[in-house]
Amino acid sequence: MVETTRRQEIEDAASALFHKHGYAGTSVRDIARAVDIQGASLYAHVASKQDVLWSIVEQTAARFEAAAEAVEAADPGATVFGPSVQLLSLVRAHVGVVTQDIERASVFVHEWRALDRGRREDIAFRRDVYEARFRAAIAQGVQVGTFAAVDPALTAAYILSALNGLVAWYRPTGRSTALEIAEAYGDLSLQAVQAHGVIE
Repeated sequence: MVETTRRQEIEDAASALFHKHGYAGTSVRDIARAVDIQGASLYAHVASKQDVLWSIVEQTAARFEAAAEAVEAADPGATVFGPSVQLLSLVRAHVGVVTQDIERASVFVHEWRALDRGRREDIAFRRDVYEARFRAAIAQGVQVGTFAAVDPALTAAYILSALNGLVAWYRPTGRSTALEIAEAYGDLSLQAVQAHGVIE
């Protein structure tokens, strides 16, 4: 239990530092200082700075995936509530993951490319699979006439870019709550794809 706690402290400190200074701008000594241990002692708990980055990015990727899977499980194939609700739910779920832990989300969004090649390729693949969920919801909406004839790939990239932009400015103490942002971004995402005069 002590080891788990210390490892969590290290990852929390590293997340804050990577978020503020970037992976390249953060040293092992910086992380050790943040958890009040000697630099060499850090290696008793983690293999390397790269290992810490991988843990943060992989765990955050898993949270995004779990949130999207929950949306799909609630209405497989969007057969009951339709593509509008599917897309809206995916957007809200994404905002929920980002705002739940803004520092780790920021590291996931900006620092995953600092992973070593094998891990970077793994995350790139998982990001593509995740984005495909948004593309599929949009494509289905286009197919059934609920959405305008937008390009699903470009539109999904547009929406996810906006959602990921939250890591640059969202603050838990800001004027808008996470729920308010999720609702607003959901509405804006639907406006980006909605066919005029169509009500699902």
